[in-house]
Amino acid sequence: MPDQTPYHFGVMKRAIEIMDAARDSGSGPISLEDLARKMQMSPAHFQRLFSRWVGVSPKRYQQYLALGHAKSLMRNRFTTLHAADTLGLSGSSRLHDLFVRWEAMSPGEYARKGEGLTIRYGWFSSPFGEALAMATDKGLCGMAFTAECGRAHAMADLQQRWPLAGFTEAPDALAAWVRAAFCGRGQAELHMIGAPFQIKVWEALLSIPSGRVTTYAEIARVIGKPKAVRAVGTAVGRNPVSWLIPCHRALRKSGGLGGYHWGLPVKRSMLAYETARAEASEMSDLSNLQPQNPG
Repeated sequence: MPDQTPYHFGVMKRAIEIMDAARDSGSGPISLEDLARKMQMSPAHFQRLFSRWVGVSPKRYQQYLALGHAKSLMRNRFTTLHAADTLGLSGSSRLHDLFVRWEAMSPGEYARKGEGLTIRYGWFSSPFGEALAMATDKGLCGMAFTAECGRAHAMADLQQRWPLAGFTEAPDALAAWVRAAFCGRGQAELHMIGAPFQIKVWEALLSIPSGRVTTYAEIARVIGKPKAVRAVGTAVGRNPVSWLIPCHRALRKSGGLGGYHWGLPVKRSMLAYETARAEASEMSDLSNLQPQNPG
């Protein structure tokens, strides 16, 4: 993965917003020339930067942003999750592309609504716009995206989940975990704060590989509650650590996007980003398997 800086995140955020707005307006894909002009770059430079960062060209990426992309994912990238007896709150696990380690808060601790907890927070650049991240001493416990709802709503939404906790702004305290979450470098520590049923659902979400999707019904089956699809959907929607606990990878059985707490444009961007990177990686792996000319 190329070096990613706040500048690169900002460039890609603006580019994705422009492409998403063009799709929503019904005007169709925006040309490379028009996109580069809006980004105040030459077409060649923007193409190189975008392709190096995402893994595919802007034109190909826009295909992933199309409304039909979710249905395509259901046909081609649906994943069946592990059997129910392989899940369970068995302590720390290395999941989510092998760079997340998580710990769940006990039911008793959850019932205290954050009393006695100090939660630090900060505002960060991300591929999907500005992100609000929160963490306890054990790891990230909250992540929200402000592109559709704004800072005030994002902050209030996360704070009301643990109303008795103390909150203090200290971005440096969680910067390394946030960097790992978005750049895949280092270890992202995750502290799940939720009811036991919610944590079971979130654990199932963590087992969905990047670039793959599953359904709410499949998650319900895996956790041993096949008739609780609606309750699973509610728990998915209550996931406090968006992106890192990948609720965006859960779709309706029909291939519809379903809902997304921080706005469907953000969910579409996440799925497009992951699909692009996954397919680019697969193409690279295939090319490495080709027989080499001994020369």
